[in-house]
Amino acid sequence: MSHHDPVALAHEPAHSNQFALLGQRRFAPFFWVQFFGAGNDNVFKFAFTVLVTYQLQVAWLPASLAGLVIGALFILPFLLFSATSGQLADKYPKEVLIRFVKSLEIAIMLLAGWGFVQQQVPVLLGCVFLMGVHSTLFGPVKFAYLPQHLSERELTGGNGMVEMGTFVAILLGQVAGGLLIALPGVGPGYVAAVCLGLAVLGRVLAQAVPVSPATDPALRINWNPFTETWRNLKLAHGNLVVFRSLLGISWMWFFGAVFLSMFPSFARDVLHGDEQVASLLLVVFSIGIGVGALLCEMLSHRHVEIGLVPMGAIGMSVFSIDLYFASRGLPAAGTLSLGAFVAQAAHWRVLADLALLSLFAGIYSVPMYALIQMRSQPTHRARIIAANNILNALFMIASSLLAGALLSAGLSIPQLFGLVGLANAVVAFYIFMLVPEYLLRFVAWVASRLVYRFDVKGDLNIPTEGAAVLACNHVSFVDAVLLMAASPRPIRFLMDHRIFKVPVLGWLFKLAKAIPVAPQKEDAAAYEAAFREAAQVLREGDLLGIFPEGGITRDGTLQPFKGGIAKILAQAQADGVPVTVVPMALTNLWGSYFSRVELAGGEPTAMVKPFRRGIFNRVGLNVGEAVAAGDVTPDVLRERVAGLLG
Repeated sequence: MSHHDPVALAHEPAHSNQFALLGQRRFAPFFWVQFFGAGNDNVFKFAFTVLVTYQLQVAWLPASLAGLVIGALFILPFLLFSATSGQLADKYPKEVLIRFVKSLEIAIMLLAGWGFVQQQVPVLLGCVFLMGVHSTLFGPVKFAYLPQHLSERELTGGNGMVEMGTFVAILLGQVAGGLLIALPGVGPGYVAAVCLGLAVLGRVLAQAVPVSPATDPALRINWNPFTETWRNLKLAHGNLVVFRSLLGISWMWFFGAVFLSMFPSFARDVLHGDEQVASLLLVVFSIGIGVGALLCEMLSHRHVEIGLVPMGAIGMSVFSIDLYFASRGLPAAGTLSLGAFVAQAAHWRVLADLALLSLFAGIYSVPMYALIQMRSQPTHRARIIAANNILNALFMIASSLLAGALLSAGLSIPQLFGLVGLANAVVAFYIFMLVPEYLLRFVAWVASRLVYRFDVKGDLNIPTEGAAVLACNHVSFVDAVLLMAASPRPIRFLMDHRIFKVPVLGWLFKLAKAIPVAPQKEDAAAYEAAFREAAQVLREGDLLGIFPEGGITRDGTLQPFKGGIAKILAQAQADGVPVTVVPMALTNLWGSYFSRVELAGGEPTAMVKPFRRGIFNRVGLNVGEAVAAGDVTPDVLRERVAGLLG
């Protein structure tokens, strides 16, 4: 089953980077619609919060609770209506829904404008809830739209742009809302005009969003939010990698919500700063997330690279724990203005920790979103995104309740940040043990970027879907790790059983579910079991990696290919599985630390003299064009691989 719409990919132009998408109709109108929508939400919410905190004294809504009440009212619809909006986004064309949601926004903003001018707090609270409904309807459409119009190579960049756009819009919206409402006498009127203007602009842009056909038009809608929410969570749970990624994203929102909700009190009580210092923390945090989100495409070489997730998790923990140490011993002071705050060197470490912690949170979340979009069944994609929104809302509510409880129990804000950093390390470790693919991709990413300078040619020949056998020469103990780094999908390797005894590497290959194979003469039962498992990998439509030489080369030259490949392909034909074979050649690895090397008068051995070739030495992988299974014999395949070695 294809993960992308033929409509979208028929006209997919090659482009240099994620910013080029802003010049294309399949992305630009959608990007600006969601940008102005997020901006408008925040102009409205922040202006309203400032209004009831500083200007209007409302007996039944004390200023200290206003922010919490407004936040809770906005999140409530995500819990109530996400399940319904996920169904709508799968059943109807997405451009139709986008236009409907934007028309709804104009109506809500007309009502909110009247509420601002008349200073009617109950009406404005109602509008907060309605804007939450608006965002709930838009969420599943927003994330299910991208995989319909972008290819696998563009998903990470596209998600990075949307994530960055959302945080910049939130930031600009809050700054604009705060500045406008503070204008003496005319503030509420200006806020009303700007909110209505942004809503109208969003609706005009929505007209340019291209056709995005319904993915499941026959779907019958279940209007009961409770049974449907449960059904959505069960649906997401059907694909474990996707479900655990949903939990990973929800944890990121839990983590982020602790910081975002604490900024005003952190600025006032710990940093001794005024409101502008609280705004600075928000600016630094938002820019960090945006930069992290944009970095993903560069770091991932334009694939969905989930190896970045552990790196993001490590950074989130390190810098939130350092934030605890940085903000612990700050000298007491009167209320500092922005200038006075920035003038103190001790505060720069606090700002650097915040910037880096949020940058790593951006690196952590974007590949997870892209993975969910790529691995979810297209017909159910919007409902799975809806399940994600429900989980996010639950985790954010849990986060504010837990943070409130811990602070009431006497924890200081810096201690809370340190604790969240430690909890993040535990949660991350748990997720990576449950889904070893994240950890394996991380090891592969580190090996291919930080140990070697890894140059892949012809990576487009590695199929992004369907069963295929990847056949490569065998030069070193890390060949499999480098092939993992080059492939956009997981690979199951058929490997010599002895490699599993190598410390660390053996554990990694076990995690990767590599299939140990012993020579037939040594252990006939293990030999047959390995080929049975290999056939099963292809039946499931996955990638099987093999090294047809049967062992690591002893002198750096290509050895004769064994007959195992013929046996695998014969079985696939008997099973009726369409399989292609992709020849590959690793170059320039011979003589490195992980390959064998001749020692004077002894057997060739590997992993001696770590810096035999210095660090960052170039190694390459040349990927040839796929060959139909019927045309492959061991000799033909060996010729192809030899040709790639060139």
